[in-house]
Amino acid sequence: MDTQSLFVSRVCPVAGEVRLHVAACGPLDAPPLLFVHGFPEFWYGWIHQLTEFANNYRCYAIDLRGFNLSSQPQAVAAYKAPLLLDDLRAVIAHVGGRVKAVVAHDWGGAVAWSLAAQSPELMEKFIVANSPHTMCFAKALAHDAAQIEASQYMNWLRAEGSEAVLAENNFQRLAAMASLKAQDQRARYRECWSRGLTGGVNYYRASPLRPDTDETKGTAEKILAALKPEQFRVNVPTQIIWGTGDVALRPVLLEDIESHVPNVRIQEVEGASHWLLRENSREVNRCIREFLAA
Repeated sequence: MDTQSLFVSRVCPVAGEVRLHVAACGPLDAPPLLFVHGFPEFWYGWIHQLTEFANNYRCYAIDLRGFNLSSQPQAVAAYKAPLLLDDLRAVIAHVGGRVKAVVAHDWGGAVAWSLAAQSPELMEKFIVANSPHTMCFAKALAHDAAQIEASQYMNWLRAEGSEAVLAENNFQRLAAMASLKAQDQRARYRECWSRGLTGGVNYYRASPLRPDTDETKGTAEKILAALKPEQFRVNVPTQIIWGTGDVALRPVLLEDIESHVPNVRIQEVEGASHWLLRENSREVNRCIREFLAA
């Protein structure tokens, strides 16, 4: 089956000249789901979930600003958290004002955690895969040596010119990082990446959450101390799906999650990598379906 034929593309105006591309599928009158990808992916990263849930839900998968067919502002300041949150709010307003669930991964999860905390009225449920809650991540970046070491890639991506290095040899390094094995997958992702990578790496440049370097010692601790946990409390029913084999995001990031998300379920996928949406799609889809039906 040609999965592309399932989808229609829409453009959602956000603010100023920013436009977000949305791929939509499923019955128009079905409960809506919003899928939010991470780095270095795009809407197609949800293909196994979209083809599964389009039978019973109206599915919307966006390209975040800076990615693929959405606007790609070049300034780092264009990727500050309030702007990213407003993007998601605008998309939800565009598709009806409230969704059955927001389903998010990686950077999409980082934004959606804050959306669930600040705008819970926009979603009935929240589902997030391998993306840490803000408070848990900040604590680990300040105090957990193993997570600090695992997060050093963030400082590499923040560096000037990282996008040029990622684009070398027809994006060979990036394809390996994203664990893209099938030739058709690589072709789709390279087409996306050829539209620009600066927006994607600007998420790392704009974020205050990152491991310390020799020049910034003590910064992570100061950021943790400045955060107000009540601003990040999520009361929306939440399902966390976590691949325990993720080398960048360690299981320590789940510790004490209940104090920030009291109505939470956790499903660990033993040995699964960061790319569990593709590599463990059957188990991920089963967990999503059970949570939506609960």
